[in-house]
Amino acid sequence: MHQQLKVAYLQHGIVWEDPAANRAAIDSALDGIVADVVVLPETFTTGFSSHMAQLAEPADGPTLHWARQTAQRLDALLVGTWVVAEGGRAYNRMHMVQPDGQCHRYDKAHTFRMSSEADQICRGTARTTVEWRGWRIRAAVCYDLRFPLWLRNSFDGKRLDYDLLLLSANWPASRQQAWTTLLQARAIENMAYVVGVNRTGIDDEGIEYSGHSAAYDYCGRQVSCCQPGRPQMATVVLDRDELDRFRQRWPFYLDFDTSQ
Repeated sequence: MHQQLKVAYLQHGIVWEDPAANRAAIDSALDGIVADVVVLPETFTTGFSSHMAQLAEPADGPTLHWARQTAQRLDALLVGTWVVAEGGRAYNRMHMVQPDGQCHRYDKAHTFRMSSEADQICRGTARTTVEWRGWRIRAAVCYDLRFPLWLRNSFDGKRLDYDLLLLSANWPASRQQAWTTLLQARAIENMAYVVGVNRTGIDDEGIEYSGHSAAYDYCGRQVSCCQPGRPQMATVVLDRDELDRFRQRWPFYLDFDTSQ
């Protein structure tokens, strides 16, 4: 087990609807990065386009091949979402790709009804928790952040379900206060580290994104962040011993509500 987990996260200014250009830009940004986990924003190949279904790749398409090569090159778990077409449906799918090529998948459960996403993208129905280098990691995507029951950490009498929540997003600047507050709340209530990764820039539909990507500890304290409004790579080292000591001293999970 790794007592410390180094997480790198990229606050990426996405090139609109151009997967090849975005993959090339990310390759450049990741050059020389050493980390256990690398996290990219939601729909990092295209942006949060109103043409998602048309832009969807096959499940085993070019971005998955790129992600497998990148994870192997970095010897890291590579995390991010892009839209895939499978079984006649489109999914906003978070991929968690290991260096050996194994890929864990999470389909965004809460599609954003105030945009065309809800009309184009099929909602996922299952949570995904991955064990990586001794840490249990939960996947989540953007709008999921507003739904605490969906992200609730559960206790089975032996251990909590996850230690780290990773959330990839395209979260508009106009709702930045909610972004920051909800990331802190999810960390506090679930007694877990939380890393939220957002994009920057103005997309071709006129929506502005300020980033505010950051990592929070189990008390909701910000332990790392990107500078708002600019593309940037940040890293944070998460400490398992500190997390375990906090959970042992303050076992709030023993009184978690059991009905969800």
